[in-house]
Amino acid sequence: MDVTLVSHFFSGKQRLFAEAAALPYDPAVVVPLLLAGPREQIGRRLAEQVLNLLENPASRSQMIALIRAAASEEEAAEQIRNRINRELLVPLATGLGSPDAPLRAALTGSQVVGLVMTRHIIGIEPLPHTTREQLVAAIAPTLQRCLTGPLDDA
Repeated sequence: MDVTLVSHFFSGKQRLFAEAAALPYDPAVVVPLLLAGPREQIGRRLAEQVLNLLENPASRSQMIALIRAAASEEEAAEQIRNRINRELLVPLATGLGSPDAPLRAALTGSQVVGLVMTRHIIGIEPLPHTTREQLVAAIAPTLQRCLTGPLDDA
């Protein structure tokens, strides 16, 4: 692809990246689904949603590409961070009525990104071969705590 074509159709490589780096889900659909149901089960619903995305080859590839781009390009990281925080994580934590919603959103995101990195990018055993059910059971309590639990011992 020629640089002039990128400039003509996308006004530069950042706009091209923004178009190409679509999230593998629609936050306007996902957030209400996650918020529906008992507050004490939000961690499980989120874990199931994340693992459903990771089981689908197309959405898994999108998530991996987003994380790799964010890890290697600061402009990409800023775009991805802003989009995920604005459209998914902060609305989720705020919708739960949790105090410190931005901090809780960031902690939740760190767990999801960590899972994708260790399971699908780095491949730390036994995560690549752990079943979906085992992973849901293992990470749901952590996500629950990040979203609704105490953040300190005080």
